[in-house]
Amino acid sequence: MTNKHPCRPLFRVFFGASLLCLPAFQASAQPATEPAAAEPPADKPKPPPYSLPFQLRPVVAVSVVRSDTAIAFYRAPSASSSGSTVASTLLFSYKVTDDLAPLVRLGVVSNSPPAGDSGFGFMNPVVGATYALKLTPELRLALFLGLTVPVGSGGGNTPSPEMGPARTAGIHARSAMDNAMFAVNDLTVFPGVGFAYVAHGFTAQVEATVLQLLRVRGEDAQPDSSKTNFTAGVHLGYFVVPMLSIGAELRHQRWLSTPVSVQKDASRATRETTTVAVGPRGHFKLGEKMWLRPGVAFAMGLDDPMKASEHKILQIDVPFAF
Repeated sequence: MTNKHPCRPLFRVFFGASLLCLPAFQASAQPATEPAAAEPPADKPKPPPYSLPFQLRPVVAVSVVRSDTAIAFYRAPSASSSGSTVASTLLFSYKVTDDLAPLVRLGVVSNSPPAGDSGFGFMNPVVGATYALKLTPELRLALFLGLTVPVGSGGGNTPSPEMGPARTAGIHARSAMDNAMFAVNDLTVFPGVGFAYVAHGFTAQVEATVLQLLRVRGEDAQPDSSKTNFTAGVHLGYFVVPMLSIGAELRHQRWLSTPVSVQKDASRATRETTTVAVGPRGHFKLGEKMWLRPGVAFAMGLDDPMKASEHKILQIDVPFAF
């Protein structure tokens, strides 16, 4: 009888009248089910838009070239004419990992007082790094450590007479938030921390920094061998449209120690300074990873000595991120 059963004889087993068949393995047989093709990864959700502060540090690690110029106009109580100050900085930052970005910051200051000689000089360079963490999609934490190189203009035991007023005017033009860059006789170490909530087009950020200044030159010209300064700020920002945000900042600095300059000030107005600023910022995407975020802010002092001198400050900030 012709065998029409599909099994090979070797795999037939008779048990009574029943026939059990064990199919032979066919090496060339295709698997019953083909593996499913790998699906393309889903696109990552876009991070919420972040309102970049004007004077506070960003809470993100980023590669950026940033030009930041403050133009201040003021009036001396003893003079009828007004003076002006330009304090400009240039920052270079490079993101080496998603969380870490070292930076270098340079600056110059120019002062034209109501009376006396004008002054121009370089600020202390800053080297530092930002370590940024995204705690949740909405919460961000940034740790910062900076160090100044005390090579700014007007330092040493024989400073040029016009640079002292220029540095003081530059401090006020920068809302007293960049004191380390103007302390040309001091090596300054300044750790800081920033925390931000970013969601729904809204940014709320707080920041605090402690500056420890150590004198390394100018022993005859500067009586303080060390000083401790503190700065803090709050930034609120909101995106009106994707390409435009509005930001407001409250900034505060205070001397935790008592330098000789504060001791000599009978009003003690130089111990602390509070300023407020507000302005728009544009957000323009130039490439896959390139952004231009120009901003303009108006700032003024809320207390003396900046209130008494009627300081009005225009800040022009142009960061190019890549």
